[in-house]
Amino acid sequence: MESMKRVHLTMVGILFVFFGFAQVDKDAKMHQFVNTLMSKMTLEEKLGQLNLPASSDFVTGAVSSSDIADKVKAGKVGGVFNIRSVTKIKELQQYAVNNSRLHIPLLFGMDVIHGYKTIFPIPLGMSATWDMELIKRSASIAASEASADGIQWTFSPMVDLTRDPRWGRVSEGNGEDAFLSSAIAKAMVHGYQGDDLSAPNTILSCVKHYALYGAAEGGRDYNTTDMSRVRMYNEYFPPYKAAVDAGVASVMMSFNEVDGIPASGNKWLIDNVLRKQWKFNGFVVSDYTGIPEMTNHGVGDAQTVNAMSMNAGVDMDMVGEGFLNTMKKSLQEGKVTLAQINKACERILISKYQLGLFDDPYRYCNEQRSATEVFTTANRAEARRIAAQSFVLLKNNNVLPITPGKKIALVGPLANAKENMTGTWSVGADNSKSISLLKGLTDAIGNNGKLVYAMGSNLEDDLEMQKRQTLFEKDIARDNRSADAMIQEALAISADADVIVAALGEGAESSGESASKSNIDIPEAQKRLLKALVATGKPVVLVLFNGRPLTLNWENENVPAILDVWFAGSEAGDAIADALLGKVNPSGKLSMSFPQNVGQIPIYYNHKNTGRPLTGKWFSKFQSNYIDVSNEPLYPFGYGLSYTNFEYGDVQVSSNALKGNQKLTVSVDVKNTGAVAGKEVVQLYIRDVVGSITRPVQELKGFNKIDLAPGETKTVSFEVTPELLKFYNSDLKFDWEAGEFQMMVGPNSKEAKAVIVNWSK
Repeated sequence: MESMKRVHLTMVGILFVFFGFAQVDKDAKMHQFVNTLMSKMTLEEKLGQLNLPASSDFVTGAVSSSDIADKVKAGKVGGVFNIRSVTKIKELQQYAVNNSRLHIPLLFGMDVIHGYKTIFPIPLGMSATWDMELIKRSASIAASEASADGIQWTFSPMVDLTRDPRWGRVSEGNGEDAFLSSAIAKAMVHGYQGDDLSAPNTILSCVKHYALYGAAEGGRDYNTTDMSRVRMYNEYFPPYKAAVDAGVASVMMSFNEVDGIPASGNKWLIDNVLRKQWKFNGFVVSDYTGIPEMTNHGVGDAQTVNAMSMNAGVDMDMVGEGFLNTMKKSLQEGKVTLAQINKACERILISKYQLGLFDDPYRYCNEQRSATEVFTTANRAEARRIAAQSFVLLKNNNVLPITPGKKIALVGPLANAKENMTGTWSVGADNSKSISLLKGLTDAIGNNGKLVYAMGSNLEDDLEMQKRQTLFEKDIARDNRSADAMIQEALAISADADVIVAALGEGAESSGESASKSNIDIPEAQKRLLKALVATGKPVVLVLFNGRPLTLNWENENVPAILDVWFAGSEAGDAIADALLGKVNPSGKLSMSFPQNVGQIPIYYNHKNTGRPLTGKWFSKFQSNYIDVSNEPLYPFGYGLSYTNFEYGDVQVSSNALKGNQKLTVSVDVKNTGAVAGKEVVQLYIRDVVGSITRPVQELKGFNKIDLAPGETKTVSFEVTPELLKFYNSDLKFDWEAGEFQMMVGPNSKEAKAVIVNWSK
């Protein structure tokens, strides 16, 4: 037996050596190719590789007369983004390869954020699944579809941590927690890039926006960010680092400043942290005109900021064309070095090599794949399944699920708004093919019940405000009748209904880039409608469409059932119908706290204790609280109900006293006490009670999504090691400190049960 073990280990060693040498040989071949190519390039051609323009669309067959053709021919373009269709991409790639001096292929990118043609829930909705396999699967499908249409590079995932729902781009992120967002970052990168970037169904991933973009003051997009480095490292940096650790190919800079220096010109941020500390070896790209916008920050003129970005470590200039136009002069004046330009060029060329573009520039331009592998029946079925897992049941007074045979009155401006189902940043979507809630419910009910519909209200009373929320071909029809007439119609069709479903909330572009809001209530036009529906005394279900946490105090107090469906993607209507009718039991959990009002913002579960924490019931004078509202969110981080009930037992630990690198097992029994099967996300939180710096009152450190049949009990266990206890101290040393720790397990951050353990070094 022992000899067999030795043989096995020997074979493992041989294989390791073989594949290790094979990889070294492969890397050497790549570098030799790139170095040889660069030896033939002029300075202008090297700078051209660093130029990423956005191409205006062109008619098929007319690429040579497009606005980008001359630059491509002159070798002044390294990549292009936002060209749509495999035919146009192939045409431009052919032009570049056949007409440029060195025949270097172009890199084609696009904002493939939460799906390409098959659209999944917005990222904030996806994060509510707490299911890394589903999230990875969605990215893999997106990569497969995008690559079939010629796209090789996506500007995703966005992992900007945020605690301010006024910021519109919360819709594109993963919420308020670093641990959860880090797990999602890894899943997304692996989904996009797979195991082999040269495979034609994988694409380059680009983590963004580096860094701290989600902490913009006042929740106002593009605004100033300022925070301590301790906070950066402990709370905001981890998701970016997680993406780097997962092998992300590229990093996009943010618009904000960090320590008073705009991110795209911040050498400490890029060269020190990203490259030296985190060992990132991919390429760095600015955001859209991010480099020339540095002049608005007030750090220099055009030539100065371009040189500043190059010196900081930015490799590719998105749209600004400053590298192309000013870098030669900066080189002559000694403001940048040729070595810096060469290194940036090398990184871009290496990425193209890894994609296999030098072997076959058209490997991503397969018309057959485009015709047969995009927006397929199978992909749409996956999107429907995944969407249903993202819904969060916020309240349910025995109204849901709706039993068969009922008469349903469907009301609201978002009930028949298929164009709005995909939400923001759904660039590749064909919104005309999305499934509205009206269609989804109609198809699902069939002859087993009755469905009536009325719009009930406009999205907004103010036409201009509505236009801001329905950009990019996401129009919602307006009714020119009076608000009262529309409400009366809704009440009339609801008169003999068994249940009213109110499809209300935000328009698709109410959240996203440049969509910050100071008021995060449901719009008044819709709230009037909702109050009238509730006043009928009939059971009302609020189906909430939103790209951010909203303030829902009145709704929570008065509406019997609330189902948050975010913007669930191209298959939204069918997925929502599945949940409303009980085909799917909602299992989503919030990744971001819902405030009671905007005055509580920023509000997040892992806050510090302060020197005067609220120790009793609100209100207590001379303690940290508000006069007019409690400290608690309306719905806490990790919260979400089910059509069944889950009972948690007491938390059990394998030991109450540990030392050094011992492992701790934290366990809890969870029982489904209801009558239907359901999924539950069991969450582990840890509190480091005493530290050399102040520590949060709790931190998510583990989660497990389980399936439970009616009456079934499962024991859920978490392994805790000192690695989970580590944090960055005041010297930015990443380590753990001995002492007392609370191990908390529960269904959300507010209801977790605790056990104390002592851990010495």
